[in-house]
Amino acid sequence: MSFFGTSTTTNTSATAEKDIEMADPPTDSISSMSFSSQADYLAVGSWDNSVRIYEVLAGGQTTGKAMYQHQGPVLSVCWNKAPISLYFPNRNKILSGGADNAGRMFDVQTGTTSQVAQHDAPIKSVKWVDAQSGILATGSWDKTVKYWDLRTPQPVASVTLPERCYSMDVQYPLMVVGTAERHIQIFNLSNPTTAYKTMQSPLKWQTRVTTCFTASASSGFAVGSIEGRVAIQYVEDKDSSNNFSFKCHRRDSTPTAKDQSMVYAVNDISFHPVHGTFSTCGNTTTGSDGTIHFWDKDARTRLKTFEAAPGPITCSAFNRTGSIFAYAVSYDWSKGHSGMTPGHPNKLMLHACKDDEVKKRPRK
Repeated sequence: MSFFGTSTTTNTSATAEKDIEMADPPTDSISSMSFSSQADYLAVGSWDNSVRIYEVLAGGQTTGKAMYQHQGPVLSVCWNKAPISLYFPNRNKILSGGADNAGRMFDVQTGTTSQVAQHDAPIKSVKWVDAQSGILATGSWDKTVKYWDLRTPQPVASVTLPERCYSMDVQYPLMVVGTAERHIQIFNLSNPTTAYKTMQSPLKWQTRVTTCFTASASSGFAVGSIEGRVAIQYVEDKDSSNNFSFKCHRRDSTPTAKDQSMVYAVNDISFHPVHGTFSTCGNTTTGSDGTIHFWDKDARTRLKTFEAAPGPITCSAFNRTGSIFAYAVSYDWSKGHSGMTPGHPNKLMLHACKDDEVKKRPRK
């Protein structure tokens, strides 16, 4: 099943603290990544129509395990929680959605791919719902979220959204969907066909990403926008005093200006599975400003800033223990086809997390 060469990793000093560059990345922009919750296997979706699966070994060495194809760019990947297979010691099925309007499932035990979902427009997000025997949720630009039992060919339910789905995340029983025109719909998945709450984003510009809290006593989510801002939003009204937003991914126009006038989109937000701290990943327009920050939402403080990468950071993911942070340096299509210049970096990177980078700080 391996499709890679014998080399496994490349060390680089150009990125913060000698993060490890993985060998054999996708051949086009990297759109999505997801770690298994059972072992250190990383699924990566790309605009080259592929999903690649890597095993991350001790010391950051990586091995390619499998690859399968869509008929258009892959926009989202996730893992299910089926019983452990003998072939991969992890979740044994990978789900993906893409610009071919299809949701596909890869069975890592048999190496077979099947179509399990269909929309009338590209599928922007796929998420596994840990309820009953498991349900696949797919959010699409056709303005619907559909729920799929993988044993049946038709969706078990469908929800009409106010606009196109731009981002979706699940921390059962919470599901949050961010759409065009800044709509946000919040679902309690015990009643999956009716929105628990509908609101406008607290941010003034287009939503880029919505991500649910982990390891949190109160249910909530983070919203990132194209204007270099993040909002921390709690679901219940009793927690609303803890809502806030902040600027990030901005730069001064000159070293002496101190004007923060160069503004970059927040491409992704990932929460640490143990500590509940989170990362933000930034867009770039100059090819030299892609940045990552780690934050503590409760102490409202920044924990770490990475050195700038040579391109946008398009997506990121923590592994199941939070000891590894994976991210992609890749073109994010913010400037359309004309922005995809020859020689643009396309890298998969691994960062070994230190406790002081990801643990919460005492509240001030």
